[in-house]
Amino acid sequence: MGQAVSRTDFEWVYTEEPHASRRKLILEKYPQIKKLFGYDPNFKWVVTFMVLIQFASMFIVKDLSYPMLFLMAYCFGGVINHSLMLAIHEISHNLAFGHSRPKANKLFGFFANLPIGLPISISFKKYHLEHHRYQGDEYLDTDLPTLLEAKLFCTTFGKFCWVLLQPFFYSFRPLIVYPKPPTFLEYVNLVIQLIFDAIVWYFLGGKVLVYLIMGGVMAMGLHPVAGHFISEHYMYKKGFETYSYYGPLNLITFNVGYHNEHHDFPAVPGSRLPEVRKIASEFYDNLPHHNSWTAVIYEFIMDPEIGPYARIKRKHRGLDS
Repeated sequence: MGQAVSRTDFEWVYTEEPHASRRKLILEKYPQIKKLFGYDPNFKWVVTFMVLIQFASMFIVKDLSYPMLFLMAYCFGGVINHSLMLAIHEISHNLAFGHSRPKANKLFGFFANLPIGLPISISFKKYHLEHHRYQGDEYLDTDLPTLLEAKLFCTTFGKFCWVLLQPFFYSFRPLIVYPKPPTFLEYVNLVIQLIFDAIVWYFLGGKVLVYLIMGGVMAMGLHPVAGHFISEHYMYKKGFETYSYYGPLNLITFNVGYHNEHHDFPAVPGSRLPEVRKIASEFYDNLPHHNSWTAVIYEFIMDPEIGPYARIKRKHRGLDS
C-alpha cells in the first residue's frame, strides 16, 4: 500500500481542449443533432420524485440507530443525494426549463438542493461552466487537483485517502485556488437551505440532518457512483483527457457518464446524450471509455501510473473568466 506513483508532474499540453473542434466536425456532418438541444420535460418530475423520496425517508431514519442510519445513508440516501447533485449539474446548464427560463432553473435548483443539506446549487454553476469553457486551464479549471494534493497523495495508501477525502477537496478547492466573491443568489441559496435544515432539526431531530448530509458526503468518496469524478478526466490513456462511461449507473445519474458527449454538446440534456453517440458513432466508438466506475476507483488507487498527477493541464493564457 506504500507503492509510489510513477508520475512526478501533470501532463502539460499546448493544444486546445478537444471538444470545440469535435463539436464543429460533428455538426458539419450531422446538423440534425441540433434538434436534440433544449431540455427534457420529464426531468423536473424525476427530480421532484427523488426529493419527495428523501422527504419520506426522513420519517424512517429518525428512529434508526446510528449504525443503521449510516448504512442507509451509504446505500440509499447518499445515492439519491448524489443523483440530486447531478441533477443540479443538469440545472447549471439550464436543462430543467431551457435557456429562455433562467429564473425557473435557479428556483428549481434551490428545490433540488434541499435534501442535500448544504447549499451548492448556485456556487456549483459559478465554477462548473468555466470548467467547460477553460478545460485544463491551470487556474480557471477547479476540477483539476492542486500540486499539493498530487504531492501528498502519491502512494497507494495516499490515493485511498484522497478518494475518501474527495468530497472535501471537490468542495473547498475552488474556494482556495480560485476564490470568487459570493453572489446575491448564493446568499439566497444559503438562507433557503438554513431554513429547511432548521425545520428538519426542530421537527425531526439532528439525526435526520446527519443522514442527509453524511449520505451525500459518503457517496462522493469511496462509493461506486463517485467513480464518475475520476473517470471523467483522469488520464487512463496517454493523450486523452475526457472519458465516457457506458455502464448501468448512468440510469441513476442522468447519463453523466456520457461525458465526451456532454462536453461536446452541453446544451443536450442527459437523457438525449445516448442519441448523440448513436448518430455520431464514428466520433465516439474509438475513444477510450470506461464500463465500471468501481473498476475506475480500484485502478486509480492500485495502478502506480494513475493518481492526482494523471491530468492534462494547460498554461493559463490570461483569459478573462
